[in-house]
Amino acid sequence: MSVERKKEKRELHIDKIGIWLLYLSVTLEIIIVIVDKSNYINPIEGQLFRVTFLLAAGKVLCTRYSLKEWAALVLFGFLGLVSYKATGRNEILRIVAFVAACKGADMKKLLKYVFYMTTAGCLLLMALSLTGIYGGLALETNFGRGYTQVRYCLGLGHPNALHCMFMMLVLLGLYLYNDKMKWYAYAVLTALNYALYLLTDSNTGMLITFCGIFGAAVVHYWKGLQEKKVIYIAGAAVFLLCVVFSVLAADRGFAKPDYESFQFNNPQIAKLEAHLNGRIRDLHYGSINREGTTATWSLFSRPENDHFFDMGFVRVFYWYGIVPGLAYVALYMLLIGRFYRNKDGMGLVMVVVLAVYTVLEAHLVSVYIGRNYPLFLMGMYAAGMPALGSSKDREEYLWSLAPMVFLKSEK
Repeated sequence: MSVERKKEKRELHIDKIGIWLLYLSVTLEIIIVIVDKSNYINPIEGQLFRVTFLLAAGKVLCTRYSLKEWAALVLFGFLGLVSYKATGRNEILRIVAFVAACKGADMKKLLKYVFYMTTAGCLLLMALSLTGIYGGLALETNFGRGYTQVRYCLGLGHPNALHCMFMMLVLLGLYLYNDKMKWYAYAVLTALNYALYLLTDSNTGMLITFCGIFGAAVVHYWKGLQEKKVIYIAGAAVFLLCVVFSVLAADRGFAKPDYESFQFNNPQIAKLEAHLNGRIRDLHYGSINREGTTATWSLFSRPENDHFFDMGFVRVFYWYGIVPGLAYVALYMLLIGRFYRNKDGMGLVMVVVLAVYTVLEAHLVSVYIGRNYPLFLMGMYAAGMPALGSSKDREEYLWSLAPMVFLKSEK
């Protein structure tokens, strides 16, 4: 066997090991998500996250990067280290490792794996709840609306969490299969969304899910729309508008809270708050130190900034700091730019509707990578990978080439 052939065979082995490490990391991330949605309190969650990080880092070590890619990896890795030092949170480091690890993987195959495994996990929790084996079926309490309600969670902890997971799986399913959808599939998804709403009474989850279904149908039937630059500019504008609104809502000078009446002297904020079920009020009146308001933000945050509230974009700046928050926004702008280059209209739909959702909910601002599907899209495009389904996809090429290498080496 020649030296070049031995080198080629060794590189194939390394690439294959890297793909296995990535799948193991993602598998563990999904299991952590499913366990979190159940009633079980995971005592070793932090240790498991360290394992997922090491697995993703192992994949990075098995992957070849250009000099520019290494520079970006080092830059964001340094940002993650600074954030970890300032806050004690390691999420940015884990995200950087995960996104970098996606290079060379068949992301369509990986996302299908995530879709089916997460669906199976959620259905298992629902079955255990419905049969009375484990998990709560419903919650009866005052959900902040001034009266007691019975809302169903079907083993996923909270009605909003149930509808949220349905929303995320619908969006991921549409991303994977929208090109093959028939008109009646959109009707079925809409009917399922409304039926689930009757159980969960989750207004935000139902409306955002409907917007995702509607957006997918528009992209599917309006031929040529996803090739137009204007829709990507509009999508980026909506994303930025969501961030700006969140920042202004968290600012005392703009919102003008009245600490005696617990209302807002800014009429626009007062009018919007009437439809947001106390989310802005929770920032200004929900804690002694007004946790989450802009007065509690700093460049890289601090360990004491650990208060929980619903508004997701506010949580980004509060938990991680202004610098990571701006990097977060910039990366999503770059991602939308990649959507335009690759004519990925469904990716735009997913990111935009989830941006609106993140104004109100913090599902995507958490320690759980396995349920944050835009991060998978970030991994798909960050290193300039080929489009989905491309015959030039590196992993598919390597797997198909491997048998030939082994056969040749035996001669």
